[in-house]
Amino acid sequence: MTEPMFGDLDQALAAFKRDLIADDGPQISTMRNYRFAILPYLPSEEFKLRQRILSLTEELRAEGWAVLPISLQQLLLERIRGTGQEVIDALIARERRLYERDPERALAHIREKIAPHIEGPDGIAGDVARLIREFADQHPDMEDRSLVIIGRAGALYPFFRSSALLKHIDGKTRNLPVVLLYPGKREDQSGLSFMCELPADRDYRPRIYP
Repeated sequence: MTEPMFGDLDQALAAFKRDLIADDGPQISTMRNYRFAILPYLPSEEFKLRQRILSLTEELRAEGWAVLPISLQQLLLERIRGTGQEVIDALIARERRLYERDPERALAHIREKIAPHIEGPDGIAGDVARLIREFADQHPDMEDRSLVIIGRAGALYPFFRSSALLKHIDGKTRNLPVVLLYPGKREDQSGLSFMCELPADRDYRPRIYP
């Protein structure tokens, strides 16, 4: 069995920052036209990660960088609220009834109803692409001094996989450096287990830090 690779969060962040502010421009990927990176962290380190990312954001902005934090949790909630309060109330009521008889069936029902609103290129990935596009328009000629941070991915579990998100925003980021904060664990060189619960997914092109 492959042993999980648990990197040190501070070490990973230091390596990421070093590559981000390289003299020749961000070097967070080996591909110039695919500037994505993934920074895994254990779900138990969520609050530590938020503190470190806040510090990094403040430091970069003080040095003249443009930084766009994107909360996938906020986008998910906006999507759900967009269905209307009546729909939400009915969904909650049915979930409670199902849960009393079968918790797994209740979860499957929630997943079935929510997934269509968040999956695919026009779901949450479409929201992310739109935010990045608007951010790029607000900061022209700053692609080497901009950073997009996609966080709170744990809110999507178990409805959505981050590999699908990256696939759908590929080619829609104006070549800005993008880092996905990934709650989970790394297995071997390219496998990532979302929330340390799902089987390792190897459908990733970006660099995984450290």
